[in-house]
Amino acid sequence: MTIELIVLFSVLGVFVGLMSGLFGIGGGGIMVPLFTSIFISYGIAIENPVHIALGTSMTAIIFTSLSSAWAHHKYNNVSWIIVKDMAIGIALGAFLATFVAAAINSLYLAMFFTAFMFYVALKMFSNSPVSPTKALPSKGKLFATGYGIGTISSLVSIGGGSLMVPFLTNRNIDIKKAIGTSAAIGFPLSLAGSIGFLINDGVVIANDAQIYGLVHLPAAITISIFTMIFAPLGAKLSTKLPVKTLKKLFAVLLSLLSLKMLFLVLAQTN
Repeated sequence: MTIELIVLFSVLGVFVGLMSGLFGIGGGGIMVPLFTSIFISYGIAIENPVHIALGTSMTAIIFTSLSSAWAHHKYNNVSWIIVKDMAIGIALGAFLATFVAAAINSLYLAMFFTAFMFYVALKMFSNSPVSPTKALPSKGKLFATGYGIGTISSLVSIGGGSLMVPFLTNRNIDIKKAIGTSAAIGFPLSLAGSIGFLINDGVVIANDAQIYGLVHLPAAITISIFTMIFAPLGAKLSTKLPVKTLKKLFAVLLSLLSLKMLFLVLAQTN
C-alpha cells in the first residue's frame, strides 16, 4: 500500500474505534461505504468495489468483536448459553451468505446495504425502547433466528448487534446482557463470514495483489489495529458526552455515507 492509503485506513480505524466504543455498535455501517469510496477513487477492485468493501469490513470486525466480547465477559454481561445455542446458526448463515453476496451485482448490493442502513439509522434516531413481550424461544428457533441474523449481517457486513440486541431485549434479556451477548455472537459471525469472503471470489475480478478472495487484507489489518486501540477511548467518552444527541447525528451520517456509496456505484454502472 502507498503511504497515503495507510494514512487513510489508519484514520478510518481511529474513527471506527471511537464510534464503536461511543455507541456500542460495529463499524460495518461506516467501513463499507468508505471502503467503497476509497477503492473507487484509487482504482482498487474498480469493477466490484462493494464486494471487496464487504469482505474487508467483515474481516476487520473479527478483532474488534473479540476484544469487545472479552470486555463484556469480564463484567459478566454475556449469556454463554444463548451464544452456544445461536452461534452455529449465525456462523452458518454468515458463511453461506458470502456466496450469495459474491454472485450479486454491485449495484444491487449497494441498494440493499443502503436500505438496511436507513433502517438502522431510523432505529437509532427514534431511540424507542424495546418492550419485552416474549419468552426466549426453543433451541431450534434460536438456531433458525441465528441463521437469519447471520445471513443478513454477512450481506451488509455488520457484527449483528443491530439485529441481536432488539431480538434479545424483546425476550426479557437485560439490556446489558443483550449487548454483551451480541458482542460475543459477533465473533463467530465475523470469523465465519470472513472465511467465506476469503475463499470465495465469485464473479469478482480483483486487480490488486493484496486482495485475497474478497478481502483487502492490509486494509483490514491496519483498521483493526487502530479500532482496537481507540474503542476503549470511545467507551470512556460515552460517559462524558451527550450520547443520545450524538447518536442521532451519527444516524444521519450513516444514511449520508450509504447514499454517497450508492450514487458512486450508480455513476460507475452508467
